[in-house]
Amino acid sequence: MKTEREFQKALIKELEAMFPGCIVTKVESYIQGFPDLLILYNNKWALLECKRSANESKQPNQEYYVEKANRMSFSRFIFPENKKEVLDELQRSFES
Repeated sequence: MKTEREFQKALIKELEAMFPGCIVTKVESYIQGFPDLLILYNNKWALLECKRSANESKQPNQEYYVEKANRMSFSRFIFPENKKEVLDELQRSFES
């Protein structure tokens, strides 16, 4: 099993290949529970909270910020078990 850091590093490369010209940055926020990655693509944005597995526990406020950001644009928890589904949804969101 990969660490969260290894999963995130590979995910960033995959996002950059899927969305040429995008900006993917790790969010270092003072807001506890804010998602890990910000993806900027054309006139759209998304936030992803990376977990190393579906069973990994969530930190306080993570669900709140993922749901709040999703109401604004697109945000999801992403882990190896749901990666394909989330990336498919993200692609549809960026294309709309």
